[in-house]
Amino acid sequence: MSVWQAETHAVEPIPQAERHGRARDLFTLWFSANMQVTTIAVGAAYVFIGLPLVWSVIAIILGNLVGAVFMAYHSAQGPIIGVPQMIQSRAQFGFYGAILPLVLVVVMYLGFFALSGALGGEALQSLTGLPIAVGTVLLGAVTAVMAIFGYDLIHAFQRYLSVIFLIAFAIFTIVLATGGHIPATAWAMSGFSWGTFLLGVTIAVTWQITYAPYVSDYSRYLHKDIGVGPTFNTTFWGTVIASVWMMVLGALLTEVSEKLTTVGLIQQLSGGLGWLMMIIILLGIVAANVLNNYGGMLTVDTIGGTFRTKAATSSAARVAMIIAFAAVGVILGIIAAGNFNANLTNFIVFLTYLVVPWTAINLTDFYLVRHGHYDPEAFFRPQGYGGSNWLALGAFVLGVLVEIPFINSSLYEGPIAKALGGADISWVLGLIVAGGLYLAFSGNRRVAA
Repeated sequence: MSVWQAETHAVEPIPQAERHGRARDLFTLWFSANMQVTTIAVGAAYVFIGLPLVWSVIAIILGNLVGAVFMAYHSAQGPIIGVPQMIQSRAQFGFYGAILPLVLVVVMYLGFFALSGALGGEALQSLTGLPIAVGTVLLGAVTAVMAIFGYDLIHAFQRYLSVIFLIAFAIFTIVLATGGHIPATAWAMSGFSWGTFLLGVTIAVTWQITYAPYVSDYSRYLHKDIGVGPTFNTTFWGTVIASVWMMVLGALLTEVSEKLTTVGLIQQLSGGLGWLMMIIILLGIVAANVLNNYGGMLTVDTIGGTFRTKAATSSAARVAMIIAFAAVGVILGIIAAGNFNANLTNFIVFLTYLVVPWTAINLTDFYLVRHGHYDPEAFFRPQGYGGSNWLALGAFVLGVLVEIPFINSSLYEGPIAKALGGADISWVLGLIVAGGLYLAFSGNRRVAA
């Protein structure tokens, strides 16, 4: 199939005859998706929370290694079931009960689309002088067009971009590291705080786990017999290498100057090639936001499918959902542009408390309860996996509630987080409680491996 032929499938199962692709395509996709300025901005947030550079680097590495385990195990679900990630939630929460996590995920998609779009608008302004709002609109239009062509174009685009990003950011990193821009005092080991360090780990863990609700959308066309190992490994290392690299780069840039924006610093340090780095940044924004737009369409379609009688989605409806999603995301991006770093940090940490219990329940069901045995056609029938699984919904809600005392954010600090010196380990409790309760509730439904 040509990459310039619009995709015809949406949430319905991918027939075996149409399965194609290689596991290594997942490496380039997740590498490119993270080699962008939003990831760099996450790294910059480490300085703003008060974590010294050395400990920021350690927290970034540790958090990404841990968080990527969960998102990569979601990726391995795609070839086995052949459907988008969130429609598979009906097996845990029920045909109607899955609407709760679905709505939360749509909000997540819109948030990341808006925040990335705001940075892209700033980069386009630096390059062309266009107002940020105009740049945000133009980038939103480009991502919508790519999302309409769909799965194969997205994979091809990310494959070529991975090479471009590797070369461009390797050169930029060398310039930053060898140009005397970073003061020697930045590497001091002093100033360590367990509370701030654990908060830093949480930020990186969350960055990876927030990919979980859509990661298998980009592996569902792979052949069913490809195996968990290749899918997991290529996804894991693609996302870890790129995320660690870009976040560390963000922390380094903030040591150079806390006054300039991330985009402004990159342009300044690139000298005469600043225009080229702005183009690289714009390509990175498109690489990330096309995933948000495409995945957002699939999730909105899953919600809409709850109220219609057929599984398949018409091409016109698919296009309309992509355009509508992009339009809303662009509007939110224009609003978010004024206070980007604060908005981004609050948004990412907030997502932890909602996505973690969902990912715990989903992975527990797939790997420990059903062992990958699902009837894809049953996802589209109210009676297939039941209307609402109140036990699963209860486990989800309790998983969120147990996190509250452990939360540490600029909006709210829980009593236990405060007693721990600001440490945010809410995601650990969310995983254990939600996953453990779901496993206990599902004792009589376990499928033999």
